[in-house]
Amino acid sequence: MNSSVFQTPIEYLRGVGLSRAGVLKKELQIALFEDLLNYFPYKYIDRTRFYKIKDIQPELPYVQVLARLTHFEILGEKHTRRLVAQAKDDTGIIELVWFQGVKWIEKTLIIGKVYVLFGKPGFFNGKAQMAHPEMELYNAEAQQRKGNLTLQPAYNSTEKLKQYSLDSKGIQKLVAGLLEQCLRDVHETLPLYIINRFKLTGRAEAYKNIHFPDDPAKLNEAIYRLKFEELFILQLKLLKNKLLHTQKFKGNIFQSVGDTFNNFYHHKLPFPLTNAQKRVLKEIRQDTQRGVQMNRLLQGDVGSGKTVVALMSMLIAIDNGFQTCIMAPTEILANQHYQTIKELIGDDFIEVALLTGSTTKKARNILHEKLENGELKILIGTHALIEDKVQFKNLGFVVIDEQHRFGVEQRAKLWRKNIVPPHILVMTATPIPRTLAMTLYGDLDISVIDELPAGRKPIQTVHFYEAQRLRMFGFMKQEIAKGRQVYVVYPLIQESEKLDLKNLEEGTEVMAHEFPLPDFRISIVHGKMSAADKQFEMNRFIKGETQIMVATTVIEVGVNIPNASVMIIENAERFGLSQLHQLRGRVGRGAEQSFCILMSHSKLSRDGRIRLDTMVKTNNGFEIAETDLQLRGPGNIDGTQQSGVLDLKLANIVTDQELLITVRRFVESIFEKDPYLAAPENQILNQSLRSKEEGLSWNKIS
Repeated sequence: MNSSVFQTPIEYLRGVGLSRAGVLKKELQIALFEDLLNYFPYKYIDRTRFYKIKDIQPELPYVQVLARLTHFEILGEKHTRRLVAQAKDDTGIIELVWFQGVKWIEKTLIIGKVYVLFGKPGFFNGKAQMAHPEMELYNAEAQQRKGNLTLQPAYNSTEKLKQYSLDSKGIQKLVAGLLEQCLRDVHETLPLYIINRFKLTGRAEAYKNIHFPDDPAKLNEAIYRLKFEELFILQLKLLKNKLLHTQKFKGNIFQSVGDTFNNFYHHKLPFPLTNAQKRVLKEIRQDTQRGVQMNRLLQGDVGSGKTVVALMSMLIAIDNGFQTCIMAPTEILANQHYQTIKELIGDDFIEVALLTGSTTKKARNILHEKLENGELKILIGTHALIEDKVQFKNLGFVVIDEQHRFGVEQRAKLWRKNIVPPHILVMTATPIPRTLAMTLYGDLDISVIDELPAGRKPIQTVHFYEAQRLRMFGFMKQEIAKGRQVYVVYPLIQESEKLDLKNLEEGTEVMAHEFPLPDFRISIVHGKMSAADKQFEMNRFIKGETQIMVATTVIEVGVNIPNASVMIIENAERFGLSQLHQLRGRVGRGAEQSFCILMSHSKLSRDGRIRLDTMVKTNNGFEIAETDLQLRGPGNIDGTQQSGVLDLKLANIVTDQELLITVRRFVESIFEKDPYLAAPENQILNQSLRSKEEGLSWNKIS
């Protein structure tokens, strides 16, 4: 593509001008010729078929008719003024009506001529009718040239655009003008060997046929070509960036596994590692010996043991003379990591400190001093870690938990705290489907912990309707009688906070009646309580002083209580799949059988039913994530919105999975043979990358 032409501001396109350019920018973000070229139709209206008047049905969205104009007249006065005409073919008569532009249309009509009529059909008093039809004089040869006997593109417009005569038809005219003026400037972005290998249509041809297709086959070829290119350039950028990263960022070499690691592994580790944990540790160990900064994503379901892997990796860093840190998005998560690690290593092993917004000034000063002199080896905290005052002596290993909750700049600040950038391990408990990982984290190495620790029993999940509430209460009593504890979670959706609180309060009243003192005690936690009150209630539950924890928010129950064996989710249909899966993961932490009960109303939407059925059917986070991706689409999965990666115009990583995987493999094979894209046939790829350079890596961790 001749970038200089397509970078022209849209106001310079014939028929646009300043005022239309302003509204195009505001409403559709079309600022340049290139933006308009890539503003694709959302559907196509079949203009290849002519209907006979007798075959017209009112439910048809649009019809095209060839008919001779036999009569027209103006009826009514002022507000009721309208132009009514009749046209006929060999099967019947159709009435045509215009309420606007009457004077102008009257001048254009010629009785006795054959017209191509196109519009939405209707019936009035049993007669076929068309209001405000599009009309053109029929001339077989001219029609063929003008291409209205084809699939007609329909473009999304807005009320504001329509005020500037930029409805679908108006946008279509601008696109037609742009193609007429600039189609010859659309240059190829892919080498000939790729075009031939995948039987792709040419790029200029693809743009012509996606806007004005000659037939359905040409349209499909155009869509396939442009989807292929979109995914190909995306993967090219991500993998080139990954390659550049290994060349550009040197990393500290962790030579040995020393006493700290071995002491922990042989004397403190409370359970044997799973094969998956061992495999991931080995991958991390190999990364930290290459002399290149590690950039690895660690995926693992709730309770799969990611924190232990992170800790053991940090111990290797400590054995090699480096400091380490974990950054979590919330104080509760940071606290949880701190408690887990303290429990694992004990008090007499290595000093661990916690830094959050709640840390006192006095504690901060001590902590800063120990960090700077290298005495403090493990620091756990929130984004407080990236403050300029926090200075490490020798930071070598950084763990970022749920990194999509942090901005790129925030993460970059953390690794700049050392001359040689520290190794980066990103952890997520949200299983990411394979195709999403390929796009969202395409420039990272990915490790997966895909098995649960030995002795963990899969959580049994059931779905109960409101009518089965007494049965649910009976089950709760049985579990509490065995000495177990129960979570009851209500949804908290911002807009309906009052309603949710009311639900929680009413639910708690019913529960207090069903579970009377002194045998049963209930903790209540919700967003309207003070932090101190919340903590007090949480602690009662943690210590086992209360048997039931009723809460409104997901995060409040983010503590590890092995004795809690039942998770009841009220109004479960109001939660997303990933939320339901995360909540369920709060039980099943001990060796006992755990249960999750999904309570819902009997009337469920299609998506609501699929979500609850999926939860009952599987505990596999990756299966759940795949279903979630199909239900919600990639743009709504946690963290993808802000990443900018999935700004795909045509390709869809749910429906185009096969194409994405094919493209990824092919790009990998190109880099294996030609890592610098130096071969003559790959020069065109370098040019394509350069033209997209401004968005080289949206998701770069370091």
